Amino acid sequence: MAALIPLSIVLVECGQAPGAGQYSAHSVNGDSFDDRFPKSQFRDRFPSTSESLEQRQPRDSVARRNPQTERPPYQVASLAPTAPYQQQRPREDQTTLVSLRSSAFPYVGNNPSKDEPFLNVSKDGRRGHRGLGGRVFWQDQTYNDSRVLMHVPETFDIAKPGVIVVFFHGNGATLERDVRDRQRVPRQISDSGVNAVLLAPQLAVDAADSSAGKFWEPGGLKRFVAESSDHLARLYGEPGSSRAFANMPVIIVGYSGGFMPAAWSLEVGGLGNRVKGVFLLDAVYGELDKFASWIENNRAGFFVSAYTRHTQRHDQELMQMLREKSIDLSDDIDRPLRPGSVVFVRTPDGVTHRDYVTSAWTEYPLKEVLLKMAATPELRLAASASSAASR
Repeated sequence: MAALIPLSIVLVECGQAPGAGQYSAHSVNGDSFDDRFPKSQFRDRFPSTSESLEQRQPRDSVARRNPQTERPPYQVASLAPTAPYQQQRPREDQTTLVSLRSSAFPYVGNNPSKDEPFLNVSKDGRRGHRGLGGRVFWQDQTYNDSRVLMHVPETFDIAKPGVIVVFFHGNGATLERDVRDRQRVPRQISDSGVNAVLLAPQLAVDAADSSAGKFWEPGGLKRFVAESSDHLARLYGEPGSSRAFANMPVIIVGYSGGFMPAAWSLEVGGLGNRVKGVFLLDAVYGELDKFASWIENNRAGFFVSAYTRHTQRHDQELMQMLREKSIDLSDDIDRPLRPGSVVFVRTPDGVTHRDYVTSAWTEYPLKEVLLKMAATPELRLAASASSAASR
């Protein structure tokens, strides 16, 4: 009697998917430059790599089928066209410093306000500029930085209507310490969610000086945006998009001493109606005729001036100039910004000039203005038309 012992064969397959990987040097109301810009520690910074949130990896495993046991008797070729491989742009904020020939400095031309050479002091082979109050700023220390802070948010899409924000910083500032880290201008643009990129040229380095440099020159802003377009395209990850950047609408933002390059860019910058808006942050210290002229002749754009007691007198003077031109004014910043909007916002006395870029009538005012601009269909259509014309 034979015992039959069955042979059991166990097939085990185990498949696991890999893991996914400032203002001019003169004082206002008796305040000195040191009073309004006290020395302090700049501790606000973007999160470091160690502080960022760890990206979680997928943990599930996917069983794969055995191609040897279920191979079809034939294969059918696809008739669908195969798209060529294209390298994908990293989906994260991109921020960098780029040296441009068209940036504000170095500058060896004239000061058009005085019709005299800008570099009007020479000593021991050094050249410098004697500013208001008689203080001399030397070219090799103050007017020799041609870098521009550029920022492209991770959500920016070149295929959608977009805008370039040109930010002119105030006195006593540097791009890294102040514009990027303390005032958080790139972060405000990213956090707004608006389809915008940033260009912020270095003006006088850490000095009480409002000189505009190459932005005094006719066509200066136009050349600046044109030269920046190739760099923005590379930063975005699509070099072929430079033409779109070169024709994109522009918003000019000036803080404190940034009023000077802002005013001259409106007057002689060469961009015409591509400038869709102007936003001044406690910055009306002069050049009132240039701001008034732009407002009168560009009714398709918006103008916002937020101010403290330091610039109140000049803002009120500008308001009177506009009333004489029969231009409607508003003090309501809570509504969307429409073409032709002219808004003056008086902020409380407790708001300090030094912190104005991050705390004015609201926290992060640049972010707020961009949101109100984007809420207006007319401005979105204007941006779309300009973007389409560039293609």
